[in-house]
Amino acid sequence: MKQTIDQILKDNTVMVVDGSMSSALEALGCNLSNKLWTATVLIENPELVKEVHKYYFRAGANCGITCSYQASIPGLMAVGYSEKEAEDYIRLSVKLFLEARDEWWEEEGKKANCTYPICLASVGPYGAYLADGSEYKGNYHVSDEELYHFHKRRMELLLEAGAEVLLCETDPSLPEALIEAKICEELNADFIISFSCRDGLHTYEGQSIITCAESLKDFPHLKMIGVNCTYPTYIESLITALKSATDLPIIVYPNSGEVYDPKTKTWSKGKEDVSFEDYAYLWFKCGAKAVGGCCTTVDKHIKQVVLAKNRYLKDLSIKKISL
Repeated sequence: MKQTIDQILKDNTVMVVDGSMSSALEALGCNLSNKLWTATVLIENPELVKEVHKYYFRAGANCGITCSYQASIPGLMAVGYSEKEAEDYIRLSVKLFLEARDEWWEEEGKKANCTYPICLASVGPYGAYLADGSEYKGNYHVSDEELYHFHKRRMELLLEAGAEVLLCETDPSLPEALIEAKICEELNADFIISFSCRDGLHTYEGQSIITCAESLKDFPHLKMIGVNCTYPTYIESLITALKSATDLPIIVYPNSGEVYDPKTKTWSKGKEDVSFEDYAYLWFKCGAKAVGGCCTTVDKHIKQVVLAKNRYLKDLSIKKISL
């Protein structure tokens, strides 16, 4: 069975994205303090990756992201794997998702009349490969040609393995996003672009999110545009800005509200006093068509997104009746 974003939105009005792969793996006891991050578990304990996918399906996600964010060919080769091994591990990230989806579907999902989840293949930015927090800075000082070659083969592998949509995520930079969009069109692949943002209007590299949306208008395979790995207080403003510049469905999956230190690679408690459910409800009301969580979110956050979705859809129903 093949799933599409259009079908999920048609059936559900809005889409629930899953949560953090890293936080869920850490909760299972995994040590991710190395350059390969979640890709370490992809290689050493792939069954745990499958379990995380199921964990989010059970929480109510109808959209899941593969464990390929940090799995790049140069990144894997830099720690001693051959090119063939690197390619096989990238394919494995999709294989594990598809296996987890079908197992969960047969065990639970179909009987519960759930939505068959869609496979979003994570394409992390060049900054993720650098493993120094550059996805929160941008300005890589590499050529467009280097970025093109960095991304293209991984995208090909993810599609060959059966991914339904390429998720180009945590992009701090419009130029990198445009290169990724060009490759996706060359590959005839549906894709999503999601930016990491430093405030309520700008990417981490400094481009206006409005400019980003306007620059991505002429890519027929672009199915959604949005923001992830960003402080939740900025999301309302970013949704409003995106809606002013594009008719595409908007996807948001921010962090839970904790603050990241790229030097120590640790998260510290933020000052949030708003529940993730209330945030998610606000984001749906503002016009987001897909909501989930990024770093430091786990299944409880996705369950809250489901509650927010139900509140939002109930409101829509009441509004229609009153009209």
